[in-house]
Amino acid sequence: MSVKSSVAKTLAPWATVAAPQLTHTFVREALHRAIHGVGPLPPAAAAAEEQLAEQRGDVDRGIHEVIENHVRYAGAQGFVTNMGGLITATVAIPTNITGLALIQCRMVAGIAHLRGYDLADPRVHDAVLVCILGEDRVDELVRAAKLPAPPMALATAPAHDPDLGRLVSAEVASELITKIAGKRLATTVARRVPFVGGFVGLGADGFATWRIGRYADRELLPRARR
Repeated sequence: MSVKSSVAKTLAPWATVAAPQLTHTFVREALHRAIHGVGPLPPAAAAAEEQLAEQRGDVDRGIHEVIENHVRYAGAQGFVTNMGGLITATVAIPTNITGLALIQCRMVAGIAHLRGYDLADPRVHDAVLVCILGEDRVDELVRAAKLPAPPMALATAPAHDPDLGRLVSAEVASELITKIAGKRLATTVARRVPFVGGFVGLGADGFATWRIGRYADRELLPRARR
């Protein structure tokens, strides 16, 4: 087991205690706000349509811009929430998780919209959240029969399974907590320089978001746009 994985597994239970609200219901709320908009952020579909218009109707280029924009958002919040040391972790970790969940959900929802998926469909909601897990984790869950299929198949399934929705939300919450809590402790202990932690957070969250965006781009194949 790598040092990063070991640290993440050690800190994940602590992060859950420090931020008990970060459960599967929190993940669903993040997805809801990503789709419908919150504060200065317009709904995912509206933002995606704006990018599509800027790219003169080229869907692939529009998706590229959606990904690039959200990578920048993720990097910015990663920098801000990783500036402090361990003393601020109980506040910064939940904030980092919440921000990253909202940004990544909004990005994948925007991609799904541009590819012709209905963001009101609960099957698409599940597919968006499964994309957040990333390709490696999805493959692992499918092999272990904990997940019936990858995102594309879930989005086009004959019917929605509410139990699957709860399972997916719980997996996403656990994945976000483990990755972010582990990243924070590892960088703080290794660097002992809060400002450097900000740049590490910027790079880590931005890169993770870029990988998820590329996965969603490959996985969510085009459907007829309504």
